[in-house]
Amino acid sequence: MNIILFGPPGAGKGTQSKYLVQKTKGYQISTGDILRDEIKYETDIGKMIINDMNDGKFVSDDIVNKLIKKIIFDPDKKNKLIFDGYPRSLTQAKNLELFLNESSQKIDFVFFLNVNKETIIKRIEKRKILEKRSDDELNTIIKRYDTYMNTTKPVLDFYSKNPNFYEIDGSSEIVEITRKIETFINV
Repeated sequence: MNIILFGPPGAGKGTQSKYLVQKTKGYQISTGDILRDEIKYETDIGKMIINDMNDGKFVSDDIVNKLIKKIIFDPDKKNKLIFDGYPRSLTQAKNLELFLNESSQKIDFVFFLNVNKETIIKRIEKRKILEKRSDDELNTIIKRYDTYMNTTKPVLDFYSKNPNFYEIDGSSEIVEITRKIETFINV
């Protein structure tokens, strides 16, 4: 089973992805984690990424797609992918569809965790203290939220036409969001 979780930064995608990984024996594909690893290991890609992330911008689709393609074509992960924060643009969504078709896979469920800006700011300020993430500064949060909402509107439109698309109130408690997702995936 392949699942996409998307929503603004701080919507709870990571939390729900981790739960789904345990529940489905899948693999979490977090572009944020993948990008932070590139930065941590000071790869050439990581050096290009850090400036964009700290400015509240998205990393280029070319970079993200190269990193994602490698994972999709890993035979051990076939039909066990939990996408956390990917795709973020229409180009990424179309590339994902292409990669999945080439590897004889499909997306089974798309969950959009819809959360307003005020809730996101509160959550990310709390996360900043707990996880000490450098990309969780207040100005960066606001830029990332606004960029996300503008950039992903076409992605939302792209997936919302599918019968496997579900919008969930992401401002609910974690347990309630998990319960709603469970009612759709029946695992």
